[in-house]
Amino acid sequence: MMGRPKLVLASGSPRRLSLINQAGVEPDSLEPAEIDETPERGELPRTLSVRLAREKALKAQERIRAREDLKGAFILAADTVVAVGRRIMPKPELLEEAASCLRLLSGRTHRVYSGVCLVTPNESVKTRLVETRVRFKRLSDQDIESYLASGEWRNKAGGYAIQGLAGTFVVKLVGSYSNVVGLPLYETTALLAGEGYPVHFGWLNPP
Repeated sequence: MMGRPKLVLASGSPRRLSLINQAGVEPDSLEPAEIDETPERGELPRTLSVRLAREKALKAQERIRAREDLKGAFILAADTVVAVGRRIMPKPELLEEAASCLRLLSGRTHRVYSGVCLVTPNESVKTRLVETRVRFKRLSDQDIESYLASGEWRNKAGGYAIQGLAGTFVVKLVGSYSNVVGLPLYETTALLAGEGYPVHFGWLNPP
């Protein structure tokens, strides 16, 4: 696309792509960055989310460095962490792990942190941290068993997807909804615009 700088989304998440598209922004390339997401000893959830977002962005930067078609591109990455107090919740792959997450979240408030990282064309690295508080209803055994059967929880931070069936569990949400889905739109677009990326280009030049 002519008339604007390139944008690389360092993610393979359909949710993050859908959210950035919702903002009227179409990445020129998707460059999922596989990194070790294991928390460091004593690492706080908020610190982890920013560190992982930064590592994803820098790994994508290294990958595209030699690509002429993406020269001078902005690189955007994000990572979302769900926590109860200082306890970092996993992105479960196993049924038992997901069940444990849901039982812990049942009837209480948890926090969702997203770290957002932007590498600019002059290789400046900018980060933002967004926090949302979410309260779940008290989950019955049927709630948990039915949700586990849906499979929607797989590889989702905290073992749930708020944009899906688990939206029925939410009693209260304070902060950014899109943050809980996986990419805080206000903060992301403000960061892009603040660094000179024309976020309204797609609004004025629809496909």
